Amino acid sequence: MDTLDFHVFDTTLRDGAQREGISFSVADKLATARLLDEIGVGYIEGGWPGALPKDTEFFARARTELKLRHAVLVAFGATRKAGVRVEDDPQVRALLDAETPVVCLVAKSDVRHVREALRTTLEENLAMVADTVAFLVAHGRRVFVDCEHFFDGYAADPDYGVQVLRAAFAAGAEVGVLCDTNGGMLPMGVGRVVADVRSRVEGRLGIHCQDDTGCAVANSLAAVEAGVTHVQGTANGYGERAGNADTFALVANLVTKMGLPVVPADCLAELQRVSHAIAELANIAPDDHQPFVGTSAFAHKAGLHASAIKVSPELYNHLDPAVVGNDMRILVTEMAGRASVELKGRELGVDLDGHADVVGAVVDRVKALEAGGWSFEAADASFELLLRSQLPGAPEPLFELESYRTTVEHWGNGVVVSEATVKIHVDGERIISTGEGNGPVNALDNALRQALVSRHPQLADVSLADYKVRILGWKGGTSATTRVLIDTTDGVGEWTTVGVHDNIVEASWHALVDALTYAVRHR
Repeated sequence: MDTLDFHVFDTTLRDGAQREGISFSVADKLATARLLDEIGVGYIEGGWPGALPKDTEFFARARTELKLRHAVLVAFGATRKAGVRVEDDPQVRALLDAETPVVCLVAKSDVRHVREALRTTLEENLAMVADTVAFLVAHGRRVFVDCEHFFDGYAADPDYGVQVLRAAFAAGAEVGVLCDTNGGMLPMGVGRVVADVRSRVEGRLGIHCQDDTGCAVANSLAAVEAGVTHVQGTANGYGERAGNADTFALVANLVTKMGLPVVPADCLAELQRVSHAIAELANIAPDDHQPFVGTSAFAHKAGLHASAIKVSPELYNHLDPAVVGNDMRILVTEMAGRASVELKGRELGVDLDGHADVVGAVVDRVKALEAGGWSFEAADASFELLLRSQLPGAPEPLFELESYRTTVEHWGNGVVVSEATVKIHVDGERIISTGEGNGPVNALDNALRQALVSRHPQLADVSLADYKVRILGWKGGTSATTRVLIDTTDGVGEWTTVGVHDNIVEASWHALVDALTYAVRHR
């Protein structure tokens, strides 16, 4: 089997975004898609065009801004409405307007949902599936069909879901996906149902599992064992309620435990890095105990484990952590690897050949910073600046800071005004600049860019695109260590920088200085 014989389908940007607390911006969605492409998934479901304005914008921007090496972009939508001609259904038209090569349709496959939710007949539902698939195929789209509530529907009527699958395949669908929408299945039941359906239906079958029983990954693997060759998941298992099958665990298990090369061989080692980077974009702390990619997945305390590991790491590790881009850790020590720095440098275009001392210095620096709460997983721009600063002949900083000051003034009429003053030295000249903004960080941004723009005109086109804050360590009252991620754009591309400090404005300053420095050196 090669990767073309098996589909890894990721729906982080659609189903994963339904997790409570996640609200991806369009920029976040584009960045997440690029990261998912780096682990070699075959399909990335981008959202529901026509139903959500943000998703419509995503697909419009993706046409020019998203260059994928491995994955195919997928638009999600529903079959035509009951009693409506398919060519007259605006949401079906929106799927065509998204201009993706693949469309994934959701269809009812449970007789109770057809009658009680759609309030139509079983025959009309089959026609809705067939009409919509045929219409999209006629317009040059590849079509996958998600059979919603398939397993619950099978328990009520083991034949109707099969009829839906047959109608979809007859109309030209490439994949019929069996969905455990309510997440109530266990692996033995999934295997039994999939084996039965596999014996009755011609065509590629897929699996989509929610994690309400804690079995989404196990259920998906049981389905593969029973004959499906298309699995759906989300990054870190994000999703509604208890979440979805975790794409990273799915890929790692399929490759390392079941011997199925479902992603390109060089992509497996990117799993941990991408997992943590997407967690940063989602503004959710990575799960340290997540299988394969969690920082504690291969961590061992002193004592019996450590003694055995000194003899042979395999005695207490189920696989070499490096296979999935992770590290083995003893106690609580952070262990940044030289190889990861070298690989990241290569990705960022930084030649580290012959600079073993630099690699070692960066590893030590990253370890020290991460111990203080810094994280470079989703902040490539800050990491690149750190890396280049250690190389011989590294450029001087853009300026020397004398001081900065911010004020926030709240007027009686409810208006809030922020002002910032920065005092810096550039090439021996002392510059004082004042800026206003809708907050202290925006005011600092405006003041600093104003101070630098005469020497670096490209900064006139640079603006803050997104701003995320995470509280890392509460110290009582309102005191805490704060991590800030800033997304910056020049209208052409975006980059992310990070800052950490007990003071949120100071953390923002660190990220802001990196953002403008990166703009000058790269734009």
